[in-house]
Amino acid sequence: MGNADVPAVTEFARRVPVPPVRPFLDTFRANLKETFFPDDPLRQFRHQPARRKLVLGIKYFFPIFDWAPTYTFSFFKSDLIAGITIASLAIPQGISYAKLANLPPILGLYSSFVPPLVYAMMGSSRDLAVGTVAVSSLLIGSMLSNEISPTEEPSLYLHVAFTATFFAGLFQAALGFLRLGFIVDFLSHATIVGFMAGAATVVCLQQLKGIFGLDRFTSATDVVSVMKSVFSQVHLSKRKPRFFWVSAAAPLTSVILATLLVYVTHAENHGVQVIGHLKKGLNPPSVTSLTFTSPYLTVALKTGIVTGIIALAEGIAVGRSFAMFKNYHIDGNKEMIAFGTMNIVGSLTSCYLTTGPFSRSAVNYNAGCKTAMSNVVMSAAVMVTLLLLTPLFHYTPLVVLSAIIMGAMLGLIDYEAAIHLWRVDKVDFCVCLGAYLGVVFGSVEIGLVIAVAISLLRVLLFIARPRTTVLGHIPNSMAYRRVDQYPMAQSVPGVLILCIDAPINFTNASYLRERISRWIDEEMESSEGKTSLQYLILDLGAVGGIDTSGIGMLEEVKKVIDRLGIKLVLANPGSEVMKKLDSSKVLETIGHEWIFLTIADAVAACDFMLHTCRPDEVSSCENSV
Repeated sequence: MGNADVPAVTEFARRVPVPPVRPFLDTFRANLKETFFPDDPLRQFRHQPARRKLVLGIKYFFPIFDWAPTYTFSFFKSDLIAGITIASLAIPQGISYAKLANLPPILGLYSSFVPPLVYAMMGSSRDLAVGTVAVSSLLIGSMLSNEISPTEEPSLYLHVAFTATFFAGLFQAALGFLRLGFIVDFLSHATIVGFMAGAATVVCLQQLKGIFGLDRFTSATDVVSVMKSVFSQVHLSKRKPRFFWVSAAAPLTSVILATLLVYVTHAENHGVQVIGHLKKGLNPPSVTSLTFTSPYLTVALKTGIVTGIIALAEGIAVGRSFAMFKNYHIDGNKEMIAFGTMNIVGSLTSCYLTTGPFSRSAVNYNAGCKTAMSNVVMSAAVMVTLLLLTPLFHYTPLVVLSAIIMGAMLGLIDYEAAIHLWRVDKVDFCVCLGAYLGVVFGSVEIGLVIAVAISLLRVLLFIARPRTTVLGHIPNSMAYRRVDQYPMAQSVPGVLILCIDAPINFTNASYLRERISRWIDEEMESSEGKTSLQYLILDLGAVGGIDTSGIGMLEEVKKVIDRLGIKLVLANPGSEVMKKLDSSKVLETIGHEWIFLTIADAVAACDFMLHTCRPDEVSSCENSV
């Protein structure tokens, strides 16, 4: 930039004001609201009479009272078809997933009866179909089996499973009431993709027991243990029965046909394993079955929290996906309260953990559901099954249940998403791969820990190692952009412009000090024969906050470059940064006249000094600026 391009002093002398001091309680209240109430859920209650506030409060916690008054018969026809459709999927899946959790099969039907009714009243999604899911069932089976044998102590195992479901619901509801839904966000998309794929692989391998009719099978979930268990029993597996082909070849949707064939041919007498007796009747109460005594309280609490988080992440992600398709909004915190309540109620009515599975919700969506009434229809269909039809499942072959689980799990292995992660973000792919390998070769808990650890490590690295880049001037504009991204960006002689892309705090203060020093050294080495470096401009536009360590870093940088004869200039600092600089007196040290609204203003002031002032007049020129 030449002298002709330099604006008048009054143009670049626009000062950055220090925000007025606000009382601490006001600032604390504002920050608290921004953190926990970004959607401002209480705004609808403002300036409303008490009666109206009561009605709005009921509708907030029970959305059914919001949409039920406008419910039409045409909506009911659509919901009826969708509800019957998902019931036909929920019944065999419920039985199958209960088996996956090492629980009695009837619990899968119980869990598809009460929780959907609760969600229909409290849930905000129109498309979510509530029920048991394979991943959470696998987690429950894996974590509880490490402490309690489901075969040697079935009653105790069942009681602890109910207790874990109670704690999961309590944890989910607490997250919703306390507005702590952001905790679930630590499970990134990459984590979920890898975890689900790993769990699906493990679940499919676990079904080899039912496929091959093995009597003894490992309770471990890693691939090595499962394959050892399979190959060590090849010579011990039952001889192929005459009617084995009936159950082995049964497709996913042939539960009824396979059951009829087994019943007619008496295939259970020829080696085909069947479900056996299912108790008829509605959910018995399980309040007295909850176990809050040591040493099982710890395992129930741990299982409940882990499975509760996974179920929340899956349910909310599925609900938001379908809400996006239909262009409506769901409240994540209200969903947590709904999930938590239905699991608390479920644990008291002989149900285990439920959420909104993707496969069932996709069927519900494709079947044309209009409201959550489809869950009520599904629940009614399950109720009829529990009251009248459970004896018919006596002859359902276990291999069909294994096929159902495997068919559902294969859809969770999203290799296209993994390929997309590799193309877009290699670190996200590593998170995905870490979760997958941890689940497959370790356990579901190890896979989850690895994925979350890698994700948190990435976040910490972004915070501790923020990007600093050199900016240059785009010709014929007032814009300054990264020189590594814009080849046409030109450096300003005698001026080094650095952009810091993150808040400055104790985790990155030392790194930024060293990185800025290196940029200065490199600039001074490359400026031989040119105008020597005299000004360092720090673009703080992306610095949302600064702590005492960051302020100390700026003071140290200023002292170092003062000894080199370089002036520190700040551009575009935010209000929080200005408050901290002012209260710490660093603003006086740097000089308010060297803090500018934009990079262009800062460069103009520096350029003015370089071109108009002689070295012996610098002090008087600075005062004029």
